[in-house]
Amino acid sequence: MADEKKPEWFNPQMADSFLSSLKPGVTDESTDGNKSPVRGGRFVKKKNGRKIEPATLAADIRNGNRTALAKGITLIESNAEHDFQSAQALLQQLLPDAGKSIRIGITGVPGAGKSTFIESFGSYLCSLGHKVAVLAVDPTSRLTGGSILGDKTRMEMLARNPRAFIRPSPSGGKLGGVHRKTRETMLVCEAAGFDVILVETVGVGQSEVIVRDMVDFFMLLVLTGAGDELQGMKKGIMELADTVIVNKADGSNEQAAKKTKEEYNRILHFLQPATKGWQTVALTSSALNGKGIEDVWKTISKFDRITKASGSFEDRRRTQTKEWLNDMIIDQLQANFFQNPTIKLLLPKVENEVISGNKPVSTAVDELFKSYFGTKK
Repeated sequence: MADEKKPEWFNPQMADSFLSSLKPGVTDESTDGNKSPVRGGRFVKKKNGRKIEPATLAADIRNGNRTALAKGITLIESNAEHDFQSAQALLQQLLPDAGKSIRIGITGVPGAGKSTFIESFGSYLCSLGHKVAVLAVDPTSRLTGGSILGDKTRMEMLARNPRAFIRPSPSGGKLGGVHRKTRETMLVCEAAGFDVILVETVGVGQSEVIVRDMVDFFMLLVLTGAGDELQGMKKGIMELADTVIVNKADGSNEQAAKKTKEEYNRILHFLQPATKGWQTVALTSSALNGKGIEDVWKTISKFDRITKASGSFEDRRRTQTKEWLNDMIIDQLQANFFQNPTIKLLLPKVENEVISGNKPVSTAVDELFKSYFGTKK
């Protein structure tokens, strides 16, 4: 194929002129080795080499410094090995000030209006004098690893409220749609003085049991048309909920929402309660006009009083801490296994043998673990 004719205005010697020009005062690394804002055509922040002091950061977080809070959460969410020790030191500093909030998990069927409900509910709580932290978990693409992180754009009014803090975090593909560091993030927010923590999940499914294992009160948002909804609703999710909210109960949909609420209450009566000593109830709400939001908070407050009086609140917290420990052990073992040099070398070969059908999966796993622990047949 013949070379395409270059346009007359194209000058190969001036090709760099098509790149973005540098602003005055900014130099190219290629011309000044002491200044390095540009590398390979991309701007890079010049690092000052200062390390984050956990004690200083913890003090700023306790004093309500929003920037410090964001930095602390970023440190905890970091997967970099050099950040792990600093993150643990920070958590150790903040632990005495954590655990004093009511943790609420919110999930729902697609289109149930979770973000709109959270904005309305959070704004109402702020008006009562509460400090509300919203940990909104965004789905992570399994192909690119990226997330939209658009919750602040969906909750504009709440994001502007000085008593609220919204932290969108990628789920990282974690089962249940909750970022694996959400538990630690809750502790940091509690130490910063937030007394209500709302955890929004990416959707509904049986894997939402992970959310149940890290919150005190679990809320399920549904829509009207209970006949179809109940058919499609998994019993496992219903048994996790401490309350079912029939959302979008406004306008011509209000009567249908009330009927749906009654049908859910009949079903819930026959299911085992999610929390000992508490009967799960269905309520209606309209996040659009704020109707029913007050009743939701009254229900949560009643739940808080009853479960604390009976001791089930603290029992759940202790059980969750134990589950957290077990989860962290599993995560650490998995990370160590796949980072092991012997496994890194052996795994591709074993994978190919399994895929080609030359070796059973169970045999391959056994072989990998024997190599990992340094044993031989």
